[in-house]
Amino acid sequence: MSTGVIILLIVVAVALVAALVARSVVARGAGGGRGLKRRFGPEYDRAVARHDGDAKAAERELEERVKRHGSLREQPLDSSARERYLVRWTAVQEQFVDSPRDAVVEADRLIAEVAGARGFPDGAGFDEQLDALSVHHAHHVHGYRRVHRAAHAPTAGSGTGPAAGTEELREALVEARALFQDLTAPVRGDEKALSRGKAEPREKTEEVPATTRTDTSTDTNTDSSRGRTHAPWALNRRHVKGS
Repeated sequence: MSTGVIILLIVVAVALVAALVARSVVARGAGGGRGLKRRFGPEYDRAVARHDGDAKAAERELEERVKRHGSLREQPLDSSARERYLVRWTAVQEQFVDSPRDAVVEADRLIAEVAGARGFPDGAGFDEQLDALSVHHAHHVHGYRRVHRAAHAPTAGSGTGPAAGTEELREALVEARALFQDLTAPVRGDEKALSRGKAEPREKTEEVPATTRTDTSTDTNTDSSRGRTHAPWALNRRHVKGS
């Protein structure tokens, strides 16, 4: 085989490889956009809106979120911690009747605390925590965003801007409840993970007499089979003061 034929075959092979690589890049880019939209749902549309309709810029932002937080492993909650959080959320909903703004401030604080307990970035850095939550709970994260904004909005008479109305606060709290439920819902394998991490010697557990055990169940507006809170009448707009 002559040298010219060999060179020609090499050139053709390189051209074919280049064409395949280009096609792969194009396909991956198109699939990436569809994949991001499927993963982030309404959060994808909000990102596009923030970038004035520039889908590519929005996708770069979302891809960066996935790169930073996609490998995060959510930590399980033990049953006692979950119960405490559910009781506190019920108290928030009841507090809303007499003090809507204080209830929203507490809801903002509580969600940040629960997210931190599940292994998300600390709530002191709200934007970073929200980005991480959006990667794993994209369809419910906007409620947390609304509650945080409402909790930090100007108060009535402050002169720094319009205060959030009672109905706006109520809607924010109702929407944020979905993320709270996601974060506190029992996850399959949580108890096994906890038992592995907190296993004690067999003889030590046997020394604890049965009479020292207490019933930790609490009468709250919760459904323990689903780990979800029920919205009490406190959030019915007809009963909220100032509505």
